Amino acid sequence: MNQRTRQRTKARLAHGLGSVAVILLLVALAALAAAIAQLGLAAQGAQTRDLLASRAGLAAQAGLEWGLYQAFKGTWTSCSGASQTLDLSADLGMRVTVNCSSSVYNEGESSPGVAQTVRVYSLDAVACTSSSSCPDASAVAQPGYSERKRQVSATN
Repeated sequence: MNQRTRQRTKARLAHGLGSVAVILLLVALAALAAAIAQLGLAAQGAQTRDLLASRAGLAAQAGLEWGLYQAFKGTWTSCSGASQTLDLSADLGMRVTVNCSSSVYNEGESSPGVAQTVRVYSLDAVACTSSSSCPDASAVAQPGYSERKRQVSATN
């Protein structure tokens, strides 16, 4: 082999190694782009779950306020075992189940010999993204399901 043939062989080898390096670089960049896209999808999913949880909390609070109104001014004046499901799916995509119970206690006397009674209301509101009822045990493992519970006690 002469000098010129050796130089051509070395040039061909160097040119082939450059192609391999470019292919490896493209594969690494594609893997990086796939990892970034996966991270973006995970962040979007977390943000969606946070939004649903926030809506469920607000819906449960609205259910408590509605239940307190029913207990003090509406149809639940005795409030013994009253329950109702509010459909807020048009506004929040939630259903809220409100349960109410009450007990009467003697709190001393209003005048000698006359007992003063106080009614204590206990309300529970459960809001969820279920299409049937809240809480929905069959939907807990489903993606996109969110549930929040709020409780309050009040006296007349």
